[in-house]
Amino acid sequence: MGANHSHGTTALPVSRRTVVATLAVIVPVALATVAALIWLWPGDGRPSGSSSSSLRQVDGTIVEIVPEPCPTAPDEQAAGPPAAPGSDACGNVRVTITSGSEKGRTVTTDLPTGPGAQRFAVGEDVVLVHVPDGALDAPEYLLSDHDRSAPLWLFVAAFALAVVAFGRWRGLTALVGLAVTFVLLLTFVVPAILAGEPPTLVAIVGSAAIMLAVLYLTHGFTIATSMAVLGTLVSLTLTGLLSAFAIDVAHLAGVTDDSSFLLDSNYRINGQGLLLAGIIIGALGVLDDVTVTQAATVGELAVANPGYTFGRLYRAAARVGRAHIASVINTIVLAYAGAALPLLLLFSVGDQPLGDVLRNPVLAQEIIRSIVGTLGLIAAVPVTTALAALAAPRRRSGEEQEGHRPAGFAAEKDWPAEWHVR
Repeated sequence: MGANHSHGTTALPVSRRTVVATLAVIVPVALATVAALIWLWPGDGRPSGSSSSSLRQVDGTIVEIVPEPCPTAPDEQAAGPPAAPGSDACGNVRVTITSGSEKGRTVTTDLPTGPGAQRFAVGEDVVLVHVPDGALDAPEYLLSDHDRSAPLWLFVAAFALAVVAFGRWRGLTALVGLAVTFVLLLTFVVPAILAGEPPTLVAIVGSAAIMLAVLYLTHGFTIATSMAVLGTLVSLTLTGLLSAFAIDVAHLAGVTDDSSFLLDSNYRINGQGLLLAGIIIGALGVLDDVTVTQAATVGELAVANPGYTFGRLYRAAARVGRAHIASVINTIVLAYAGAALPLLLLFSVGDQPLGDVLRNPVLAQEIIRSIVGTLGLIAAVPVTTALAALAAPRRRSGEEQEGHRPAGFAAEKDWPAEWHVR
């Protein structure tokens, strides 16, 4: 485990006692996480519960569109003049299948119609859904959606290039950490919950595994990273406890949309546990940002000022943390408000009183999520700052180094007042 950062000055080595104490905590946590992963890892069996037969999807390319007049409902005939050309689209579309066992076959199906229906053009790549014979009174293939694979991969490549170009080696390790996050979410967290494991326990174990892998991969095996890991673990535990209490007190069932309803009714997945798991996983993404920043801040202050005591390091880094938290809180609230914007618009159109809006379970769920996540972030600052300040190397009184003094001053007592940490 690395002992210090190098920034042009000679940093004091971390004491052996600090390294041993850190390993005494980190190693058991890592071993417990690995053991829990093995214990909870989902098998190859299908999740229990009723489920409808899945419809097979294939790719295709539109080769021809044959427009037809859209049928007019009787109430629309009495409403007034017909809509302008192009305001609606009806007809048939011919699509050449480009994947699957029937690759190369050309099929004919209907264009989707109705409110919100997508518009298609000749030459576009699309996704078709194969309907089993006799399942529906519909064509064998239905036009489902645009094929967005090419633009998505283009954006992913641009994102990766930008991260590596700016972050270089650190950016590359961040991409590896991001890949680990997706692998754990898609191969452990989601399948384990579907297999019937407790969602809260799965989220805790998955978050711990993501935290350990991503933080150490991205920031290296250093004491500062270890303090960020411990701070994240403590804050995440507090967030989970507060979330469980808030969900129980607010009587939130966690079933607020079609997805959660289907999971609850078909697979018997506890809605409250799923809500708690979502809060824990969502909080992890912001917590590691705060904890890493605080640990790095303490480390840089310790390098620049080796004579600082624990109290001075803590107060200086805490001021940075308070400024960081002030901005992150606004970020969290705006993120949840943006996600709930369609719901807020519906409430506004319905002209409901504010009290009725806040009592709505969907909005109440997001309020609880925001408040609990923010409380966890606030706790992360003092916890991580204190841990990092305790572990930071410092020089005993009287052991001054010229490389750490401002030019022209003999000792810290001769520095200008604005240079001192109060």
